[in-house]
Amino acid sequence: MSHRMKSRMIGWSFVLLSVFLISLFYFYPMVHALILSFQSGAGTNLQFVGFDNYIRLFKDPTFLTAVRNTVVYLIVQVPVMIILALFLSVLLNSKKLKLKGWFRTAIFLPCVTSLVAYAVIFKYLFANDGFVNLMLMNLSIISSPIQWLTDPFWAKVTIIIAITWRWTGYNMIFYLSALQNVDNSIYEAAKIDGASSFQQFFKITIPMLKPIILFTTITSTIGTLQLFDEVMNITGGGPGNATLTISQYIYNLSFQYTPDFGYAATVSYAIVVLIVFFSILQFRVAGDKNG
Repeated sequence: MSHRMKSRMIGWSFVLLSVFLISLFYFYPMVHALILSFQSGAGTNLQFVGFDNYIRLFKDPTFLTAVRNTVVYLIVQVPVMIILALFLSVLLNSKKLKLKGWFRTAIFLPCVTSLVAYAVIFKYLFANDGFVNLMLMNLSIISSPIQWLTDPFWAKVTIIIAITWRWTGYNMIFYLSALQNVDNSIYEAAKIDGASSFQQFFKITIPMLKPIILFTTITSTIGTLQLFDEVMNITGGGPGNATLTISQYIYNLSFQYTPDFGYAATVSYAIVVLIVFFSILQFRVAGDKNG
């Protein structure tokens, strides 16, 4: 056996276990789910139905409602969160600000808290007799309690507030770490040239952070399209499917309704298509030639 062949065998021996585990726990489930999406039936009594499940998607009013709700969360929440994270990162990167470490920790803490725990807390905060309504009424901003959890519009607002509260600090850390790698002499030169803080932000900070902004936008998009915990624990998808997301609909198809794992797999691949579509769109908007 040649030395080159031995080197290849030794190399494969190091990666073989990893390749096997990745194939078993990542690629096999994806392929199996794709095959499952062409089957339908109650429980495990499945039969091959071809493209019937995919045709059913476009005629399913509940699925279309879930898609519409999820896209609303995406279009509203992701830009708000990204802009807020950018603002906070620039603010917390200032050398003049005291107690920066405390503020950074406080803003980052929500993303390491328990999903279920914080969702339940939000449910109590935004209840009819919860702290938020009591505070707004005491400040004379509203005269009667807002139906945060039972009104279709305000229920969506509650979900958006909850997601923004949890994940803004996560994105802020990426921007903050990137800002700390920017040479301060660039800003000093801009000041000498008469650039205002506003001009420095849009002409220096934003272009320097462009790759990080693209990364966080795509990861936030993926996370929002897979949104489940907040909706499940705060509103349960109600009122009347007004806050239902695609992931919760998959859960309902699998465990709440009469189990139809084939159609649930089809809906899950709809998320894959949406993720690919929005990711490509964001690469194009950002002008990334590698997208």
